[in-house]
Amino acid sequence: MATHLDLEEQEQLDALKHFWNKWGNLITWVLIAVLAAYAAWNGWQYWQRRQAALAAVMYDEVDRAAQAGDVTRVQRALTDMQDKYGGTAYAAQAGLLGAKVLEEKGKPADAKAALSRVADKAPDDGLRAVARLRLASLLLAEKAYDEALKVLSDSFPPAFTALAADRRGDVLLLQGKRDQAVAEFGKAYQGLTADSGDYRRLVGMKLNALGIDPDAGGVKAGAAS
Repeated sequence: MATHLDLEEQEQLDALKHFWNKWGNLITWVLIAVLAAYAAWNGWQYWQRRQAALAAVMYDEVDRAAQAGDVTRVQRALTDMQDKYGGTAYAAQAGLLGAKVLEEKGKPADAKAALSRVADKAPDDGLRAVARLRLASLLLAEKAYDEALKVLSDSFPPAFTALAADRRGDVLLLQGKRDQAVAEFGKAYQGLTADSGDYRRLVGMKLNALGIDPDAGGVKAGAAS
């Protein structure tokens, strides 16, 4: 009986040796690849967390400079953030904040540059959309209408489509393109819900001023639907 068991064990060992000789190297390299990938993923996660923490510290510097109205510090801090942490959400938020201060302090070119960086590099669709809307407003104030429409021409996330349409309407109206402006204001009005409150009423007032009843599907104000 013992001899029979010894033979079975020997056969199993021989089969295992044969299997390992055939597949051992492949299994080893697969395991190495899996472990390396796991280590790389952990390293990437750690690096991301560290970058976010450092970016948060630098964002605080931008915030303090903004509250103090110190344009030089704001510009320096923004440059540092873009150079070191340009792909983080903190850098995008700092860019939006810095652009506001730069605009208020009479630095429209620097404000536009800051907003352009956010529009191009922010890791979040919403932040990019906000930057583009604000950039379009600056261009609109400078009467750079074609540039403003170009900024507003790309698609926006659903939450921002009505706002973009309203902004396009403003640009088109100033260009003297009344019918196109009405169409954009109409899109904005229909895209804004009742919860939008004053903003929706404002768009409705723009349509009324152009002789359009927004609640009558484009019928002239005061006319029967």
